[in-house]
Amino acid sequence: MAHFPRSLSSLTDLARPRRLALLAVLATAVLPSTADARIGSYDGIWNVTFATTRGNCSSGYSVPFTVTGGRVSSAGGGRVSGTVRRGGAVAVQVSVGASHASGGGRLGGVAGAGSWNGIISGDRCSGIWHATRS
Repeated sequence: MAHFPRSLSSLTDLARPRRLALLAVLATAVLPSTADARIGSYDGIWNVTFATTRGNCSSGYSVPFTVTGGRVSSAGGGRVSGTVRRGGAVAVQVSVGASHASGGGRLGGVAGAGSWNGIISGDRCSGIWHATRS
């Protein structure tokens, strides 16, 4: 019986580093990462102005988008979906009625820019966009 408590003690000593490793993994899963914090830094309402550079589509439309936790959505009118990655890269799809477009680019602290293409009122068009945070 003298070996039983000693064996139990050595098993406890072996399990302790595993418990610490498990606690470390759980802690990192619960705490927000730096990447999450950077994604959240794009949160807010962005006013996006579209300019047509190719095709027969009107130019100069301004549309508000909302960014929340890396997700892009509509801040008024139309269906908008997309993502903003931690470096500010953005990809968005927009549809209003039969018109639809997709775009990509980059957001910075208070401004962003990129390109878009789609079918607007039956015409294939493309262009650029500029965004400013409200």
